[in-house]
Amino acid sequence: MVPEIMQVVIVGMMILVPTFLIYKKAGFNPLWAALVFLPGFGLLIIFLQLAFWPWPNAKSTTEHD
Repeated sequence: MVPEIMQVVIVGMMILVPTFLIYKKAGFNPLWAALVFLPGFGLLIIFLQLAFWPWPNAKSTTEHD
């Protein structure tokens, strides 16, 4: 049997690593992924930030002549 603390660490990494990679690909500071562990509104803050903030590495849709 795996001790309970090891289970918590494994589940935490299963949540943190993908979130870290999403922030990295979006062009944000990947340390924002630590908000996942904020009780209550952490995950909500992440979803709102990714949905409504302009992504730094997003290609511009306006063309300059």
